[in-house]
Amino acid sequence: SYTTDTKSREENKQTLENLYSLSVDITKIRRLKEWVLLQDVAYVKEIAGILQEIGADETTVANIIERCPEAILHTPEEINSQRALWQLVCQNEKQLIKLIEQFPESFFTTEYQQNQKANILFFQELGLKNNIITRFLTSAPNIFYNPVEKNKNVIETLQRNYLNLGGSEANMKIWILKLLSQNPFILLNTSTAIQDNLEFLQKNDFTDQEVLQLLSKLKGFIFQLNSTTMQKSMLFSKNIFKCSDQELKQLVLKCPALLYYSVPVLEERLEGLLKEGISIAQIRETPMVLELTTQIIQYRIKKLSALGYDIKSGNLESLNGTKKDFEVTYGKIQSKKERPIFNPVAPLHIED
Repeated sequence: SYTTDTKSREENKQTLENLYSLSVDITKIRRLKEWVLLQDVAYVKEIAGILQEIGADETTVANIIERCPEAILHTPEEINSQRALWQLVCQNEKQLIKLIEQFPESFFTTEYQQNQKANILFFQELGLKNNIITRFLTSAPNIFYNPVEKNKNVIETLQRNYLNLGGSEANMKIWILKLLSQNPFILLNTSTAIQDNLEFLQKNDFTDQEVLQLLSKLKGFIFQLNSTTMQKSMLFSKNIFKCSDQELKQLVLKCPALLYYSVPVLEERLEGLLKEGISIAQIRETPMVLELTTQIIQYRIKKLSALGYDIKSGNLESLNGTKKDFEVTYGKIQSKKERPIFNPVAPLHIED
């Protein structure tokens, strides 16, 4: 509850002096969040003192305050509580100060401390490792702002559905932890939305086993979708690939992106592939290429063409996969091209 009305207010001289003494670049703060400098009360020295206690040097303190100026508006009590909270999952103070420097906004959001603590303890009970919980605190902090009951509710819905779909009790914990670590944002959904999406897949004749397979392949993203967008994307794919419901189902299982991406995204990617001279038949054979952006596809085709590899006449497998996968494929094609036809001193291999 800080006032952001900057008219007819003057910068707090004491705040400015304290910031100068810490070598903080005040022009950065003026540009970023000038309203911080107008507040009547600020705890510059106290917050800097706490950061130094944790192990921050002068440059680090200045860097943190420049990136997150509202840090100085929190009371020392609030920051000490937050410090104790994060130390529940940090190995040591060295790791803690490193995280604060990288993600100051996440650390200095102190309004939800009770929820944060309850959720940290819940995740630990669930079996999530501390390094995963620290990743959540920094990259998905809003899942900690939920009351712990809401997060528990979502987890229970997932567990119940996993068992209903034929998953085993023995594997359930591993499945849940993997799903969460891949996509913690599933906790921002409601249990009803999760239920609706699973029912949509079942109504579209995906067997329980196939739904389970999709859940694992989609890394939890299915819970951020809704039945309307999924329906539109499936209809679009069915028309483009001119396939039956059964064939469409197989394509979706092969490439869940057909379910996950919206029609405009699929259209743009399809268009990009067709412009490169790739046929619909080739895409249908290897639909996973639709998981890649047009820019990535263009870059990979260009690299392969330079080796004399004609993508139009071959299959699209060589374009697929992560950056690492592609580099391996590219390396194999390159070495095949560079290999001499006959090396008199090499042992003869019949397979060659």
